[in-house]
Amino acid sequence: MLDIKWIRDNPEAFDAALNKRGAEPMAATLLAMDDTRRSVIQTLQDMQSRRNAASKEIGNAMAQKNTELAEKLKAEVATIKDTMPPAEQEERAAVAALDDALSRLPNIPLDDVPVGQDESGNVVTRTIGTKPGWNHPAMEHFEIGEALGYMDFERAAKLSGSRFTVLTGPLARLERAIGQFMIDMHTSEHGYTEVSSPLMVKSEAMYGTGQLPKFEEDLFKTTDGRYLIPTAEVTLTNLVSGEVLDAEKLPLRFTALTPSFRSEAGSAGRDTRGMLRQHQFWKCELVSITDQESSIAEHERMTECAENVLKRLGLHFRTMTLCTGDMGFSARKTYDIEVWLPGQDAFREISSCSVCGDFQGRRMNARYRGKDDKALKFVHTLNGSGTAVGRCLIAVLENYLNEDGSVTIPDALLPYMGGLTKIEKA
Repeated sequence: MLDIKWIRDNPEAFDAALNKRGAEPMAATLLAMDDTRRSVIQTLQDMQSRRNAASKEIGNAMAQKNTELAEKLKAEVATIKDTMPPAEQEERAAVAALDDALSRLPNIPLDDVPVGQDESGNVVTRTIGTKPGWNHPAMEHFEIGEALGYMDFERAAKLSGSRFTVLTGPLARLERAIGQFMIDMHTSEHGYTEVSSPLMVKSEAMYGTGQLPKFEEDLFKTTDGRYLIPTAEVTLTNLVSGEVLDAEKLPLRFTALTPSFRSEAGSAGRDTRGMLRQHQFWKCELVSITDQESSIAEHERMTECAENVLKRLGLHFRTMTLCTGDMGFSARKTYDIEVWLPGQDAFREISSCSVCGDFQGRRMNARYRGKDDKALKFVHTLNGSGTAVGRCLIAVLENYLNEDGSVTIPDALLPYMGGLTKIEKA
């Protein structure tokens, strides 16, 4: 959530930032709502002050045996008491209206983020590795998996409908191996603390990281009002919700390997074949909680941690700086890591690493005490995929495909495969 005080002090800069993100100017509307809120609060405070003063005056009048004045003051206090409940309700309504308006606005992009309307405005930051050097025809992952006999979309559809997959035998093990490899790497080499957290959360947690209220249609909601997590970012970030942290203990770095659940409400007709866009998928999530001064450097560090996964697997990829029109709602700057998929003859996103500033910290009321001035400040948060397990499985299948249709296991995954070095047809 954005700071209304900052908007009041920088209305033109605020509207210019919204314009970069393709949104309409909102400063005038928000400041008018804030003026209403301030006016109602001032009126209520004036009532409270006058009520308190009149109550003292009643005591003085009674001490002086001025019954007429005391009765007049009592009548005034009674009128104020009758007037205050509607004023308090008006105050709550004004605060709620402003908070709701602010909660639906995207974060302000950093100055170095390229301006653009959509993914065509993204900029290549670096490219790592090379395309596979074999000469045999490339195949898409679903062709490979079905030919091997270990990837079944028909049975998945029978069980759950579209956008689900059943993996069996060595492909199921390969998926598990990829996830274990990632979580081990981030905990043992990159300094993240592994967390096992709930897969269902209350609406407050979804609000804290920015999924609610604007993106409810993208979520799966349970019958008792909880939500299935679309990413472990929700649980890992909200671990510090409502807390005051010591600056000396920052940054906090968390990672979790969990299923993620997404309705893909806006993806009709996109990636309908295969595993690229699923309602349920495994993801290794990275989250950092930092102070204001460290968040930009932490963003570079987190992105490097995600890139290291693909380097270790020998995959060709590029890292993109997303433009203002393609960034996520809560992000101030985002790097997308796109892995090369020979079967599609294209790069596809496999990780997205974002720095959010204090945007989520405000929503969660998560603060830290400054090292020098001891003042309370909102934490800065970052999140990234380290990486998406299903998409990494796709990349391994397509990049390690052999001419005979078998798939070689990358060296980094061999310790997790129980002696299996190659996946061959069932």
